[in-house]
Amino acid sequence: MNYPIIAPSLLSADFSDMEQALALIEKSGGDWVHFDVMDGSFVPDITFGHKMVNDMRKRSDLPFDVHLMVYHPETQVEKFAHAGADYITIQVEATIHLHSVIMQIKELGKKAGISIVPSTQPGRIKELLCFVDLVLIMTVNPGYGGQKLIHETLEKVVELKELKKNKNYNFIIEIDGGVNRETCGTVLKAGPEAIVTGSAFFDDKDPAAYIRLFKK
Repeated sequence: MNYPIIAPSLLSADFSDMEQALALIEKSGGDWVHFDVMDGSFVPDITFGHKMVNDMRKRSDLPFDVHLMVYHPETQVEKFAHAGADYITIQVEATIHLHSVIMQIKELGKKAGISIVPSTQPGRIKELLCFVDLVLIMTVNPGYGGQKLIHETLEKVVELKELKKNKNYNFIIEIDGGVNRETCGTVLKAGPEAIVTGSAFFDDKDPAAYIRLFKK
């Protein structure tokens, strides 16, 4: 895989034409498709469930990167696994038995990810890093698109990269929130291996050129 992986988020797509949104991601050179699943409890809004993933799976071979911003994710991961998710990421703050849910995801044959909100420090997940395939750092407060990047959260990318190198771990470091043309340089300097981008991608006049900014 050519890093950084670019994962446009369907949260910012036109929900009345998701097939067209998926086609735009593929045509523009997106590497993954990111699904922000929200329950209206862990975060304020509600988006969509496993049926959306299942229906979109029939229309694309791209890796599906599913981020469960829901309480009690252990009740949902099997549904999303069967729907066609490739990566399933859970919020560290949303369940007590994190290791158990990570193992549940992996036993279903999927890549397991964990995510931390801006107020959660990487030290909270150190003991879990040897088990996961992806760590998603929220660079905005989760819940809705179009927010401004919290620059201080990028320090977590640097910290996790150093820890990953020292321990010889293999997880992908991903960020989500506030990524756009203006913050591109700052984001790339921090060095995440996967980047979620939503409204900046779908609102851009040339989404393919936008993706190429991050691939140079």
